[in-house]
Amino acid sequence: GASSSASAEEQGEVKALTPEDAYYMLEAASSVVIVPGYGMAVAQAQHVGKELADILEENGAEVKYAIHPVAGRMPGHMNVLLAEANVPYEQLVEPEDVNPNMEMVDIAIVIGANDVVNPSAKEDENSPLWGMPIIEVDRARTTFILKRSMSPGFSGVQNPLFFKEKSRMIFGDAKATISAMISEFKDAQSD
Repeated sequence: GASSSASAEEQGEVKALTPEDAYYMLEAASSVVIVPGYGMAVAQAQHVGKELADILEENGAEVKYAIHPVAGRMPGHMNVLLAEANVPYEQLVEPEDVNPNMEMVDIAIVIGANDVVNPSAKEDENSPLWGMPIIEVDRARTTFILKRSMSPGFSGVQNPLFFKEKSRMIFGDAKATISAMISEFKDAQSD
């Protein structure tokens, strides 16, 4: 079989998206799952994330936050950050609650999470992540990955999610990226 150290070239093309392109897709979405990770904490993007979620809800979408128990650098890290941004507790769901219905999700937005959404955990027996329960965003209709670069997560393992057919990378600072998406919605509303 293929070695788990396959280089980026072998994994295929990455499809990058601008915040403007992302807006057009989000505008049409009726179900959105946000997956926060350590990168959201670094970018301090929880408040703009909540603002985007509110706009999506006003636009008729159902929005949930899928919280992985090991996301962040300590247990409950994401819950603390989201509580700080006044995200309603009932919007927070666990991986086992969201995974069975992932095919019905129009867009999963991964904000600075990496290992906790890495499909190697279920697809590659040689992966150090093998067997770890993940949030299966690779099964959503489209997955947006907000990330500063192509660098791997805490585990150091490359993430094949980035190269999947339905994945779209939105590079840059997560807070700036989400703010740009919010601006697109606001501009459209003021037209």
